[in-house]
Amino acid sequence: MNQNLAFADYAVFIIYFIVVSVYGYTIYSKRKKDEHDAKAYFLAEGNLTWWAIGASLIASNISAEQFIGMSGEGFFLGIAVAAYEWLAAVALIIVAVWFIPVYLKNKIYTMPQFLKTRYNESTALIMAVFWLFLYVFVNLTSILYLGAVAINGLAGGEYLHVIMVGLAVFALFISLGGMKVVAYTDVIQVAVLIIGGLVTSYIALTTVGQYFGVGENAIAGFKVLMREAPEHFKMIIPRPTATSSQLEIDKYLTFPGLMSYLAGIWIINLNYWGCNQYITQRALGADLQTARTGILFAGMLKLLMPLIVMLPGIAAYVLYQNGHLPQLVGGKDGAYSAVLTFLPTGLKGLSVAALTAAIVASLAGKVNSISTIYTLDIHKKYIQKEAGEKQQVNIGRIAVFAAMLLAVLFTWNDILGIGGVGGFTYIQKYTGFISPGVFAMFFLGMFWKRTTGTAAIVGVILGFVLSVLFNEYAPMLFGNETLLYTAYPNGKGAFEIPFHICMGLSFLFTMLAMIGISFAGPKVNPKAFEIDSEMFKVKPQTTVLIVITLLIIVALYVKFW
Repeated sequence: MNQNLAFADYAVFIIYFIVVSVYGYTIYSKRKKDEHDAKAYFLAEGNLTWWAIGASLIASNISAEQFIGMSGEGFFLGIAVAAYEWLAAVALIIVAVWFIPVYLKNKIYTMPQFLKTRYNESTALIMAVFWLFLYVFVNLTSILYLGAVAINGLAGGEYLHVIMVGLAVFALFISLGGMKVVAYTDVIQVAVLIIGGLVTSYIALTTVGQYFGVGENAIAGFKVLMREAPEHFKMIIPRPTATSSQLEIDKYLTFPGLMSYLAGIWIINLNYWGCNQYITQRALGADLQTARTGILFAGMLKLLMPLIVMLPGIAAYVLYQNGHLPQLVGGKDGAYSAVLTFLPTGLKGLSVAALTAAIVASLAGKVNSISTIYTLDIHKKYIQKEAGEKQQVNIGRIAVFAAMLLAVLFTWNDILGIGGVGGFTYIQKYTGFISPGVFAMFFLGMFWKRTTGTAAIVGVILGFVLSVLFNEYAPMLFGNETLLYTAYPNGKGAFEIPFHICMGLSFLFTMLAMIGISFAGPKVNPKAFEIDSEMFKVKPQTTVLIVITLLIIVALYVKFW
């Protein structure tokens, strides 16, 4: 087991870097005549193909928190964590059929613009500022930190800050070219991360097969995983009983069985895929059919993701439990890096390139969206109202640089404590506090004409307050009998409501409050969007894609229920 990178690994990585850089510069050169067109820079308006949209969605989504964090959850929970990915495919179908038509018909380019058009200026400004803080201090920092830690472990463990700066600079190089450069380089990034991820999973399975005497056969290795860790191949985690171990309780707290499917995991996915600037931005510059096909293509790619980001974690668990993986640096989040050490020279470089591709693509996508929100929804409206097209592009580029600089500074010494809770948990924890309120505000705003601006502001604030209430003060509200106890490394413990259940409760009460407030207003809000059934009709080829995706998901759940 060689833990360091060899010359061949560096060579593979350098080739990847050159290919992406040259291709990105080529795309930028072709659109150079439009470089001062703000919509071309921020949205690549009308120029993205369905496959570029789909690939860019996946590239922006799959990053260090998936490769490292979800692999760690695979080590801890098993296949249950795949629900995030497989139900994301269903969420993408919902977004493609019902959400995107509303955005495109009303010429929505940013999420704050949606809120201003549907509700009022105050709601839009509050959420624009909030999203900027969330994207910079939660998303950028966690991706940068997790990615640098993972690559640093393979490079010898002495280059954390160098790698961090390198990832930031690489992402800046891509993102300064605008959305079109980001989207089309994402096609290469997705190809690299899928190929590299599949190679890593294949080597992990053959390694398991080799250690357990069934030969270097991936299928045989997978059967070994199912035999050695049958509890890791159950989609539904049972509710703990009085005799359950602390480990069983902790698993249920992370993913509370069927209760997760009642609200929590749907709120996470629908809010992420349908109300998220750096995700929906890929489709907002296209026509409806192109946008729909691209989103559904992303949904089909999502079905592959557990094989890439979760399976290595289960392989690491089986190897670790049987003494074939003696060291797991960083707890469960070290599972993916541990598996990479089994890769032969050259392939290890490919896997590092795949990991880097995921990190850089997500960083580039997020800073592009940060610059879009700041430039169009804050700077142009409140600071420099007369800014022309060229000035807007320049402001956007300054925002890109400033956002990345802030992320590097706050990640430099892990100021935010990302490493203490694990990257995947860090992101879910801090975005989950506001997801119920934000999703309620968007959902009712799209599909119920009576929803008022007052209800929207109350909803987003109440959703946050309720999330804090249910997460932090549950024992005082419900009593210990209805909660689950979890122990912490410092020897202390606490009673908790599982995270997904907290989200469901917050969403339920927020919706009720918003509906009650809206009933006190006019029967039809004058700012309500016009919606007709024709908007939501899909073409036969689109229906075929939807049916195939749903059948695959049903088959997977039947197999691993």
